[in-house]
Amino acid sequence: MLGLGRWRRHRILERERARVDAATWERLFAGLPLLAGLSEAEVRELRDLALLFLREKTLEEAQGMRLEPDMHLAIALQACLPVLHLGLDWYRGWYAVIVYPEEFVPEREWIDEDGVVWVEEEAKSGEAWEQGPVILSWADVEAGGVRDGYNVVVHELAHKLDMLDGAANGHPPLHAGMSDSDWARVFTSAYKDMVRRVDGGEETALDPYAAESPAEFFAVMSEAFFELPHLLEGEYPEVYAQLCAFYRQHPASRLAPAELGEETTWPSG
Repeated sequence: MLGLGRWRRHRILERERARVDAATWERLFAGLPLLAGLSEAEVRELRDLALLFLREKTLEEAQGMRLEPDMHLAIALQACLPVLHLGLDWYRGWYAVIVYPEEFVPEREWIDEDGVVWVEEEAKSGEAWEQGPVILSWADVEAGGVRDGYNVVVHELAHKLDMLDGAANGHPPLHAGMSDSDWARVFTSAYKDMVRRVDGGEETALDPYAAESPAEFFAVMSEAFFELPHLLEGEYPEVYAQLCAFYRQHPASRLAPAELGEETTWPSG
């Protein structure tokens, strides 16, 4: 007998699947090359997760943004790729995705230890709040149409996974059988190497924003894992192996190798 949760999921999906035709799904998958090579079963599961994601999360429009149905689905598909083999429960505890047309400046102030009030002035392409919403720039979401290692949706959702056991620190809660000490050793070593290379002026193949903090390193490595897995595996093979175990996926086995072009410039964050 189906449990209540599975029964409810089945009934919801019966309704939601009827709202999206096969041509729409085909168009969306064709426009998101990081989804290439998924098995038929994985494609079905990802579509279902995307539909359930849109039932559980509210997509809110900001500063005149107008989201069409296909845009909702494009965000949801990219958001659900990291939890394809984990489940939506890994996105528990928050309920909104706020979408701006372009980069945005968060409207908030903070007081430093000296009592000085600071105002956020840096434009951002995305942001994830602890126990709060995910915020995205649609212009940057559209960049997911190219496999270049930059994917703001994957980046911000990786932060959400990282925050599951507290503030983002580059060490999300791991599965049974994974070693916290091995994760810390591998990521700390790779992060220090990235910082050394960036501070030394090297033009790194992977996004240098990874050197900002351990949390950003995990998020940037997650982008590379799903977009440029062969590059990540070549640069930091142990990081790639840890992410395979964490995400329970092996994208290098399904995606063709891709390289950054000389014209590529990494976003500033």
